[in-house]
Amino acid sequence: MSFPSLAQFLAAAPERLARGPIALILIEDDTAVTQTLEHHLRAGFKLILALSSEPLPAQLIPEAGAGKIVNLRHDSRRGRAHVEAVNTAIEAVPNDSWLYYGYNAEFLFYPFSEHRTVGEMLAFHAEERRRAMLTYVVDLYAPDLERFPDAVSLDQAMFDRTGYFALGRPDRDGRHRERQLDFHGGLRWRFEEHIPQDRRRIDRIALFRTQPGLKLLPDHRFNVEEYNTYSCPWHHNLTAAVASFRVAKALAKNPGSRGQIGTFRWRNSHPFQWSSQQLMDFGLMEPGQWF
Repeated sequence: MSFPSLAQFLAAAPERLARGPIALILIEDDTAVTQTLEHHLRAGFKLILALSSEPLPAQLIPEAGAGKIVNLRHDSRRGRAHVEAVNTAIEAVPNDSWLYYGYNAEFLFYPFSEHRTVGEMLAFHAEERRRAMLTYVVDLYAPDLERFPDAVSLDQAMFDRTGYFALGRPDRDGRHRERQLDFHGGLRWRFEEHIPQDRRRIDRIALFRTQPGLKLLPDHRFNVEEYNTYSCPWHHNLTAAVASFRVAKALAKNPGSRGQIGTFRWRNSHPFQWSSQQLMDFGLMEPGQWF
């Protein structure tokens, strides 16, 4: 089976990059790989690049994704693997292409995503002269670590319904950057002693439009400051959410934390309904002017 690298595919198949939006999914392990790919297929991505260190078993790739899902070689387990993957894609795709990036066991939600495609949503976002979209990473976790030692349960997933907050984002001179905030909450906040300080934010610019010179930085921000803003100066814009088991998996697996955490469940845990409306109801996603 052919297993080209990301760079080889991007160089050899320019015609496949002409239509977006395109999703890059970094596969770090075998958790919920099929479900992750299926979810983003349903969202309407025209091309999904599944990046993994080893070829994915054929049974993990949904049959419905034939022609739309391409498994490519990329060391997705390496630290900051997202930076090289995203920046390589930015340089290869046509300018003004919409890209999304995430990981396996992460699921993109946007307002009304059950009924509207990601392409429809991004077309409206572009009409508002926005080239990037803020996404909140909402930590999901299993309610019982004895039953689910990897902290993953798609059927019984839970999330924190409270405990989210934002702080002003300072520039080099100590002044707050305009329309930029550092968002916190979820497992990264409750178990912050086990999370490196530079990884405690839950904001990510996961959806963006390419342009010359654009670069993704290691902290999930971009070198163009306007891309890091949560809205335009005139009114609230759309935001999205990434429902993610990634932090829960890490905390349950890492030697420094797994022996100190008996459960992720607390008084403000709430069942996750896999619904965009639920995320909007809890203020974790903003429809802006889109109805």
